[in-house]
Formats: sequence, C-alpha cells, structure tokens
Amino acid sequence: MPVSSVVFMVMAALMVLAGMFVVTLAEGFFYAWGLMLIAFGLFYGYGIVKRYFDAQDRARG
Repeated sequence: MPVSSVVFMVMAALMVLAGMFVVTLAEGFFYAWGLMLIAFGLFYGYGIVKRYFDAQDRARG
C-alpha cells in the first residue's frame, strides 16, 4: 500500500476518534455532527482500502 494511502488512513482514523470524542461530550447538533464525522471517517477509510484492492485485482488481469 502506498505511503500516501497509509497517511490518509491515519487521518481517517483520527477523524473517527475525534467524532467519538465529540459524541461522548456533546448534545444536540454536535452529537449528530460527531456521528456524521464517525460515519465519514469509516466510509473514507473503507474507500481507500477498496481502491487499493481494486487496483491489485486490475494488475493481476
């Protein structure tokens, strides 16, 4: 996996952690914002992994 993908995966993980932190402390709008941050981080990380394995499959033929 390229270094840039690893860096963006770490950034996605930090987004998820920040969202979890916001959810534990917030109420109302910020609670929903924290949940959206968690969801975005998870889907973004999944997209990076999916793109990597799709490229591997295309390289194999």
